[in-house]
Amino acid sequence: MSESTEEPGPSEPSLDEQIAAYQREFRDLDPQVEQVVSALGRLNRRMNVAYGRQVAALGISNAEWEVLKTLVLSGSPYRLGPGELAKRLGLTPAAMTHRIDRMAGEGLVTRDRDENNRVRVIVELTDEGRTKWLEAMRMASDFEEDLLQDLSGDERGVLGELLVRLLRRVEHAQPDAGGRLTDLD
Repeated sequence: MSESTEEPGPSEPSLDEQIAAYQREFRDLDPQVEQVVSALGRLNRRMNVAYGRQVAALGISNAEWEVLKTLVLSGSPYRLGPGELAKRLGLTPAAMTHRIDRMAGEGLVTRDRDENNRVRVIVELTDEGRTKWLEAMRMASDFEEDLLQDLSGDERGVLGELLVRLLRRVEHAQPDAGGRLTDLD
């Protein structure tokens, strides 16, 4: 196993210390697998904290960011029904309604009746919501460039391909793991 250069957080063991402890307690552990999985887990956690701080600096929550992102990913004119938004985000309809209410009050989205079907409600990204999304993307892009600065273009390409391969395996093995899982409630 290579020497870990990762600096642990407060009261968190280094990766090498963690793996050694795991091996002591579970002798069948493959240290290479554990190093990859533990490093990915720690990286994911730290990235989520960084992204959370960025969106908080913009005055929005991670939950609101997810709605903005989902509307942008739906394509112009950045509109979806609340049921479709809830489905894409893995939320209950009640949780989605609460989130939309808050975001409409903040001017990030509008909620109007569908002109073609007055029973149906449409949630649409506002100019303010799009501005917040773009600023969050700029901040994330800077963070991500800094994160990967020590990797060459070729290394970034190889890492990206390997991670996509792992992601495809998980998506194939657990196709329902993209949203909220009822068995984890």
